Amino acid sequence: MKTSFSIVVPVYNRPEEIRELLESLVRQDFNAPYEIVIVEDGSSESSENIVEIFKDKLQISYYFKENSGPGDSRNYGMQKAKGNYYIILDSDCILPKQYLIEVDKELKQEFVHCFGGPDAADASFSDVQKAINYVMTSFFTTGGIRGGEKSVGKFQPRSFNMGISKDVFEKVGGFGRIHPGEDPDLTFRIWQAGFDTRLFPKAFVYHKRRIDLNKFYRQVNKFGMVRPILSKWHPGTARPTYWFPTLFMTGLFVSLLLALAGILLPLWLYAFYVLILFLDALLKNRNVKVAFLAIFAALTQFTGYGTGFLKSTILLNFSNKEPEELFPKLFFKRK
Repeated sequence: MKTSFSIVVPVYNRPEEIRELLESLVRQDFNAPYEIVIVEDGSSESSENIVEIFKDKLQISYYFKENSGPGDSRNYGMQKAKGNYYIILDSDCILPKQYLIEVDKELKQEFVHCFGGPDAADASFSDVQKAINYVMTSFFTTGGIRGGEKSVGKFQPRSFNMGISKDVFEKVGGFGRIHPGEDPDLTFRIWQAGFDTRLFPKAFVYHKRRIDLNKFYRQVNKFGMVRPILSKWHPGTARPTYWFPTLFMTGLFVSLLLALAGILLPLWLYAFYVLILFLDALLKNRNVKVAFLAIFAALTQFTGYGTGFLKSTILLNFSNKEPEELFPKLFFKRK
């Protein structure tokens, strides 16, 4: 079966991001035809004029719909797409020129119905963006589950850089209403349907994330709240490692109390971990400032995720309410 690609991109009030993404698609070395489907998710800042600029350079379609969240917008785009393999990207991604070649090469060597690729920080990104990118991808903070060379367990693709076949989309029904968390929810349903997922290590994107540390905290706090919900929906997918951020911050607090009492060993162990984190970030980024910021980004990540995870775990286990009632802001209503 010949693979024909449809690149599906939801966008919400980010026309300049779409411009950068489309510029990177113009520069692709890939020679085979492919289409791009832009889905405007009820934005007040339209990307339509930006899309028009590129219509003589790319095979591109533009659709506007009422706001119903990124998952539903991706589903809408896949329903409109003409290809038989969908590549899903976030609007804040920039593609290296060899991206589509690497995807095509991987699928020809060993076809898989769902893949995910890693993300990286471009040299033009801010120091904070680079630090956040490091902690979101490092083995020492996330276990490499977002596309590192090392990972814990089966690889779970993320929708900032993800591909699924038309067959899988029609079989499992696409993304759900929860956000964030729609990515692992879809992955679990793909596994349950008997399909595999795989990391394409060379098919990376530059992911801007467009966040500072305050916004990063709010983002990872939601990630933490979502994880126990997914474990409830998909029994057997829970892992002890999901508790790590909560236990890390609890242990740090206890270590500080013990240090006041003259017991310093636990705090020294934390200092050793921070040193490893700093040296690894320095090695990967070659920038002392980014390495220092990575320490603060990691503490932000652990605190936000850990508190969200603990809150969600307690409420789900000691309340009779459904997740949609407990956390209405985590669910989009389909239009």
